[in-house]
Amino acid sequence: MAARGDKKLEAAKLWDYALRVLAGHAVSLAELRDKLQRKAASAADVQPVLERLAEYGYLDDQRFAEHFAALRKEDQRLGRARVLSDLRKRRVHAVVAEQAVGETYAGTDEAQLAEEHLRRRYAPAGGALRLSGPKETASAYRRLRLAGFSHPVSVGALRRFSDADDLLEGLEEGPEDAAEPD
Repeated sequence: MAARGDKKLEAAKLWDYALRVLAGHAVSLAELRDKLQRKAASAADVQPVLERLAEYGYLDDQRFAEHFAALRKEDQRLGRARVLSDLRKRRVHAVVAEQAVGETYAGTDEAQLAEEHLRRRYAPAGGALRLSGPKETASAYRRLRLAGFSHPVSVGALRRFSDADDLLEGLEEGPEDAAEPD
């Protein structure tokens, strides 16, 4: 007997499945297309479902990318490079992703955002942020880079909160943006 997830769906059931997927969480057009192709009894049924969803306004990569970028910036305090990378992983078209991230981060002080990102991780509740020593400073640097902040922004934010001057001087002399997040 086939597993429940292996059951292929006809066009009407594929529509219902697509609505359930979209009700569960936001997905990009490419992600939903893949899900539908795996479930469809006939590959020809997928495109009409996608077109109908777009027609009804249920599937819009531009709106998805804008919402995704805003949430990642406001809730998680991530840098622009990380959000762009995450949208690419979600297979949003590059032009759409870049436009959404550009609009979301327009006028944003990424240095301030990097400091807020550090405070969320390293500052005690209501306390002042202070990174003690090279080990904690290096950890904070890696965390900032993974969060999508450029090398200069990361070093600048750390300079305000760390007493590891030797490490920071070494970082300032290092290659700029050699390892952007993927």
